[in-house]
Amino acid sequence: MQRTRARAWLYVVLTILLLIVMTPFLWMVLGSLKSQAELLQVPPTWLPENPSLDNFTRLFDRLSFGRYFFNSTFVAVCVTAGNLLFCSMLGYALAHLSFPGKKIIFGAVMGTLMIPGLVVFIPQFVLVVNLGLADTLAALILPFLVGPFGVFLMRQFFLGLPRDLLEAGRIDGASELGIFFRIFLPLAGPAMATLGILTFLASWNNFLWPLVVAATERTYTLPVALALVSTGQNQTDYGLLLAGACVVVLPILLVFLFFQRFFIEGIASTGIK
Repeated sequence: MQRTRARAWLYVVLTILLLIVMTPFLWMVLGSLKSQAELLQVPPTWLPENPSLDNFTRLFDRLSFGRYFFNSTFVAVCVTAGNLLFCSMLGYALAHLSFPGKKIIFGAVMGTLMIPGLVVFIPQFVLVVNLGLADTLAALILPFLVGPFGVFLMRQFFLGLPRDLLEAGRIDGASELGIFFRIFLPLAGPAMATLGILTFLASWNNFLWPLVVAATERTYTLPVALALVSTGQNQTDYGLLLAGACVVVLPILLVFLFFQRFFIEGIASTGIK
């Protein structure tokens, strides 16, 4: 009886927490169907009085949506692919290979995790400008092709794989790259799915760096274009902003739903709690 009552209370608490988490998303979707006047109404309304897709129509009319969507997708895919490859290679080396300075490199990776991104923002921007990459998609991709968290994640996963696989590959005469690509990498699906989702999410939602580096519309990503279009000199167009937020969030939801099972397996297998 007590166990049943405790379980019921647990469901109640979880339901309340779920509603708290979902409230901003519900407000975003419902707000995108309201007019500007209703969004500014006091007291605010929860359900739209006259639902309309006018905000979405204005969004696609005012934005070069195809170009910005391509920029965001191209940058996010390249950054994700780079992290999957380079973080996996470095994580494998730190987990199973012996070489001088291995502990120092791993210490540097862990130390980098503790450095806030804003600390390196200005030096990174100066470097990109000096290389002549400002206002290019390369400037949005190259600084993020490998990250310390991805290296740590993949190292933890590879440490959990039997070292006998490595020895068996060497006995069979396989090269180190062959062992990595043909034996270890195919087993790293869950961890790579986790890293891929987190990297794609961070790259897709990245706002500050593209805002600074992208100087013209040809290199704008969706978050930057949406912010610049919906914010006027005197007033923010909240309906347009909420409609754009719905469009920006949709690809992330689809990616997460598709890779959800691998994401959970990857978190569990790498020992990150």
